[in-house]
This record gives sequence, C-alpha cells and structure tokens, in this order.
Amino acid sequence: MEDAVEHEKLFQRLVVEGTPLIDVRSPKEFAEGAFETAVNLPLMDDEERHLVGIRYAEEGSDAALELGHELVSGEKKEARVQDWLAFLEKHPDAVIYCFRGGMRSKIAREWIQAESGIAVPRLDGGYKAFRRYLIEGLDTLPDEFEFILLAGRTGSGKTILLKKLRNAVDLEKLANHRGSAFGKALSPQPTQINFENNLAFELIRRSEAKNNRLVLEDESRGIGRRIIPPALFAAMRRSPIVILETPFEQRVETILGEYVLETQKKMRENGEKNVLNLWEEMMAASLAAIRKRLGTERHAKVAKLLSTAVQSQRNDGDTTPHRKWIAALLKQYYDPMYDHQIEARKEKILLRGDADTLERFLRSEEKAP
Repeated sequence: MEDAVEHEKLFQRLVVEGTPLIDVRSPKEFAEGAFETAVNLPLMDDEERHLVGIRYAEEGSDAALELGHELVSGEKKEARVQDWLAFLEKHPDAVIYCFRGGMRSKIAREWIQAESGIAVPRLDGGYKAFRRYLIEGLDTLPDEFEFILLAGRTGSGKTILLKKLRNAVDLEKLANHRGSAFGKALSPQPTQINFENNLAFELIRRSEAKNNRLVLEDESRGIGRRIIPPALFAAMRRSPIVILETPFEQRVETILGEYVLETQKKMRENGEKNVLNLWEEMMAASLAAIRKRLGTERHAKVAKLLSTAVQSQRNDGDTTPHRKWIAALLKQYYDPMYDHQIEARKEKILLRGDADTLERFLRSEEKAP
C-alpha cells in the first residue's frame, strides 16, 4: 500500500485475512495468473491495452496515457467506476492493484475517490511484488513443515480420508485433477501460476496457524499438467509414508462411483447432451494416453470392455459391466505400477492399515510439537 509498510508482513496479512482484491489488469493478464481472493475489474480491456501498448512503444508514456484516457471515457469510464464501487460496497476492506502497482491502479484509485470520496488502498508493487512473495514462500515454507504422505493403490479412497483430516492439504483439489491418467476434471485445470499461487496461500495460512504437521497425498511430480514446486516435491520425497489398504472390490466400487456415475451426473448437470458419447470419448482418450505403457494387446482388451460397458449402459441403463474394464485396468496397469513405485521407497513406510486405522493415527499427528 502507499504507507511505508514492510512488504512481507503486508502480503502475509492479505493472505491470512483473505483480504478482497480488485485486479484492474486486463482480462488476458488475469487469466494467465491471479490470486484466489481477487476479482478482475479491469481499467482497460484486452484490445484497449493492446492499442495503448502500441502507442507507448511508438510515442512514449505521455502519448500512451492520453490514448488510454480517450479509449476509457464517457459511459465506458462511468461503467467501470460503478463496477469498482459496487464491489467496494460489498467489500469495504478491498485493496486495488495492477501489474506493478503503477499507473493503472493509480488512475482507478483517483477515479474512485473523485466519484465517491473513498480512498481505496493501493497495493504497492502490485501483482508482480505479491507474486514474488508467494514464489519465495514456495521455496522456503516446505522446510517449516513435517509432512506425512498418504499412499495407496488407485481407488483406495485416499481423497475421502484426506477430507476428514484438519491437517490435510489436497493437492489434487488445488490442481483440479485426480492425479491419474483418467483423472481429468470436467472443468479446466488452473494455470501453473494459479496452482502455485493457491498452494502458496494454503501453506502460508497453515504456517501462520502453527499447523506444522501436514498430510499430503503421495503424488508424482505432475498432477495432470500442473507441476508441484521443486522445494515442496523434494520435501515430499523425504517424508514418511502411510499406506491405505482397501479391498480390491471396494476399490472397483469407488472408481465406478467417482469416474463413471459421478462424472456422468456432473456432465448432465452441466447441461451436456449425449452424455454417454462424450464420456466414452473422454475415457477412450485417457486410455489411449497410456496405450504404450499398457501394451497394444492389453489396451485393445480394456478398450473393448469399455466399449461393451458403454453399450450396455446405453441399451438398458446397466452400469455393472463397467466393473470389468475397471478391474482389468487396476490389475494390469495401476497395481503393478504402484507396487513398483512403493517398493523403491519401502524404507519410508510408517504404517499400513485400513481407513479407520490411518485416520486415528493421522489425527494423533495433527498438532505441532
């Protein structure tokens, strides 16, 4: 802000208190990376910013500023000021920023004050400084925590258990991906920048609350297309592991519920037509992505089981045949891969057990020493 406040303490307070933020950058900038507490109410839209950028490159800052005022004037200016004021009415503690805390947020603040008398705080250094603070946090914060990794075969119910724990951080939820080849969500994953920003928010809040023992699901470096930051991933690889053991039949039912029934239900709720066709295309694409590792012959068998199951569901609504391709995929692909990976890290294993056993153990680890 404009007062001389130490940046780190200020940024920490914005995160911990969840202070609402008004981001006046263009929609394109916002889409590439933003903060979870921010709303995009731009001073200029993408085209206006593009034109001002050209003028700046050709004629300098004064000419660019003049063009900006020409492009955002009259009714357009009034509409944008009213958008800011409407947000401030609901969130009077909001802070405004642009990319570097410079001209755009300065102009927006001046317009707001001229219209309403409100002197909205402006974030000194803007998005760039706040983002730098979060990135530095991702480099240093993992050393503050003691992590326990929750492992288990596909379908064992790890996410269900994580949701019961106060000291768990759900990386897959932050990445909007279940972590497997079939884990793509119906909505897009966040950008890598947003994944990192949201993860940093989570760790900063946990650190401030002195919640220093955290449970994470045992993940590979990539969750879908999002990459776990290096310092956190290195800390995870050093951490002890507990393994959730679940009967095979229960795992099949879990996958049937999550990947088949629940996903199709969400597609219908989203207004999708031809849900079965779209779902089959999505599953076939996921299966094709692991064809090389699965092997041509096994891929063909699983693909046929999948097609048969969809046809049965299409004909009479019977979903039970889905269990066959799920079981085949677990036995022929996921379980062997998991066994190989966990064998290489068996010295890290603290405990094996069912959901109740692990929940009791992990709850006993919730408080910091």
